[in-house]
Amino acid sequence: MEQIYLTNICRPKQWKTISTADLYETGYPVYGANGKIGFYDKYTHEFPTVLITCRGATCGTINISDPKSYVNGNAMALDNLSEKYSLKYLYYVLIARGLNDVVSGSAQPQITRENLSKVKIPNPSLQTQQKIAAILDKADELRQYNKQLIAKYDALTQSLFLDMFGDIKSNSKKWNLKPFEYFVKFDTRMTSDFVKYANHPHIGIANIEKETGKLVNYKLISEENLSSGKYIFDESHIIYSKIRPNLNKVALPNFSGLCSADSYPLKVIKENSNRIFFAYVLRSDSFVDFILTHSTRTNIPKANKEQMKKYTSIAPPLYLQNQFAERIQIIETQKQEAQEALAKSEDLFQGLLQQAFKGELN
Repeated sequence: MEQIYLTNICRPKQWKTISTADLYETGYPVYGANGKIGFYDKYTHEFPTVLITCRGATCGTINISDPKSYVNGNAMALDNLSEKYSLKYLYYVLIARGLNDVVSGSAQPQITRENLSKVKIPNPSLQTQQKIAAILDKADELRQYNKQLIAKYDALTQSLFLDMFGDIKSNSKKWNLKPFEYFVKFDTRMTSDFVKYANHPHIGIANIEKETGKLVNYKLISEENLSSGKYIFDESHIIYSKIRPNLNKVALPNFSGLCSADSYPLKVIKENSNRIFFAYVLRSDSFVDFILTHSTRTNIPKANKEQMKKYTSIAPPLYLQNQFAERIQIIETQKQEAQEALAKSEDLFQGLLQQAFKGELN
């Protein structure tokens, strides 16, 4: 397919930067390095335009601005787009192409107008561009729907906890308070027998997704070159990452294995607590703030047993904790279905993007 230089169809331009102190809570949206950053009483662009983040860690990110918006200095606007080129098609083609090859500077990554003058993109007819953009819009709409659905499930779990148990910090429902070890005990059985556990998963703290506790990208013991002792866990444990507790890494494994000594396997006392309920307590602002306040390390905060034992938690009746867990499991099942749908819609979108960039989608 015929290629054309980006700067032959538009004029990349940076506009005056507005200090964050001068932004408003309402007004015209202001776009910076990470999308919308606030509002202002003036706008630089009456109509939508394609934006490229041109400074910082997110350099090369592509956005489309809202009508009547202000483009801050950390984003470069592709102004004066040719009438022979589709705005949406340009947006999708730049996402598919990527701009890593025109990022310069190591300490402070940046994209300059000169660098953008080297960028070539496909140049099909306007009619073909519009047709491709419409196909990609539909694919993007599907993946955005799945993302929003997952976000709603996450919000639902939080509101469910609040509805059933109130605010933990203020103990708004006046539950009895119990010490940490009423709910769980530290079960730090360590092993270095990596032959015996060769076919078991190894969970490092990097394998625990922050906030959600999802276990990702882990390997079997036999696939890793382990040397130091690891803790034994099974599906009755909560795995709590004691390093950087602000990252909120709390996992609920449904299998047995070994975990890093940078985490604690916590064994739930079933007569007093439900594993899912107490995992939500550990992820709560109440617990995270408590640990950060009591941490003796400032550079890389770390929770230790003695600090954690000092925490007291609300102790609603076990039957209510169990009800909460049952409802959460239903929500998680539905969320898993949405995540699988998102993965499929993401693959579809990325595949169509690459076809569009190669001129194979028409």
